[in-house]
Amino acid sequence: MPTPARLHVAHALHGVFGEGERVPDVWDRTLGEEAGLAQALLGLCLRHWGRLQAFVKPQLKDPARGVPLGTQVALAVGLAQLAWLPGVADFAAVNEAVDLTADRDIGFLPHRGLVNALLRRAAKDRDALRTALEALPARLDRSPFAEKVLAAALAPHSQAQATEALWTRLSQPPHAAFRLLRGEIPEGLTPDPAAPGCLRQAEGAPFPRAWLEAGDGMVQDRSSQALLAYAWERTPTRILDACAAPGGKTTGLALRHPGVELVALEQQPGRADRLRRTLAQRGLKAEVAVAEAAAWLEANPGTFDLILLDAPCSGSGTLQKHPELPWLGDAIDLPRLTAIQRRLLEAAAGRLAPGGLLIYAVCSWLPEEGVAHRDWLRGARPNLRPAAVWPAALGVAAEAEGDRTPCFRPDPLAWEGEGFQAFAVTR
Repeated sequence: MPTPARLHVAHALHGVFGEGERVPDVWDRTLGEEAGLAQALLGLCLRHWGRLQAFVKPQLKDPARGVPLGTQVALAVGLAQLAWLPGVADFAAVNEAVDLTADRDIGFLPHRGLVNALLRRAAKDRDALRTALEALPARLDRSPFAEKVLAAALAPHSQAQATEALWTRLSQPPHAAFRLLRGEIPEGLTPDPAAPGCLRQAEGAPFPRAWLEAGDGMVQDRSSQALLAYAWERTPTRILDACAAPGGKTTGLALRHPGVELVALEQQPGRADRLRRTLAQRGLKAEVAVAEAAAWLEANPGTFDLILLDAPCSGSGTLQKHPELPWLGDAIDLPRLTAIQRRLLEAAAGRLAPGGLLIYAVCSWLPEEGVAHRDWLRGARPNLRPAAVWPAALGVAAEAEGDRTPCFRPDPLAWEGEGFQAFAVTR
């Protein structure tokens, strides 16, 4: 019988390739000590899915016919362990993948012998297997959506020729970034010299779970931290975080502007409750309103000195963190998302106080979700003007105003963080 780790990985792969579903954040919560193996194995299968399937295809009796998803999953799980997880014994990699094939819910029993034969053959020379897989073209692991995202990420910095270099970076598991909320920096975390206030995990150091659970720190990507390190001289009295959950940016706003009237909007009641608990644990105060942001902004006549609009988006800047996204991105309804973003931006702009600052952000590299809205806003709201609030190094050279920039678009080859686009305007 397969271990829980391998079963969880198989179910997650069926969710992605069978149901078109994202991998839930809590997919491995019950695995305990097996979580590390499961995370590594799922990441390998997703990041190398195309090459794993291409490796198998010519070994089939009828390559044109293909195999059921249950067989594809079992073979991917077995091959990934044999190729890239040397700590897993041959028999464990082979036998448990065969058992996955026999599972009545996720397998395909008639192919148990096929899976056994292919994996036993591969196990005879694991180094040769790894070499053969890595010799296959990396583009096999990229969908049309991934190709579009890579091109969009590189275009602003005139790096179209660097597709393979960027994909190589994004194909590696990301390194977590942290932020101190109170007390001392725990052992094992060190300051990031390229991102003030950001902490990184030292090589070999344990994950700081107890520190996080105590509310003394939080996980927050480098890009999110840099985004909130905006330079602005004014002291606001009212701040709106328009799309607030899970609460990392709300926390950053509350810490940067203590005592301010802070309103956090969240549409889903469950996520709003979680946001309240998170803020309470961190000793921070905000009014959490359960509402759809655009409707709330359109119905409430008050203004805000600072508005952060981290809008719902494709998440295309998170390919490294979510390796299932290349395989799901082609189904994203981008016109629907961009329409939501524009409505949110228009509503937020209408609630910006004179002299106030509006920051629009998305974790996406696609221009239609970012700079296209900035260009539209210039014509729709001529009373708003760009606000250069970030270091010029975090933007595009042509958009810099001296040593600052009003548009946050870090170089994806030089900046180790999620792909964010943001722009700031003032009234």
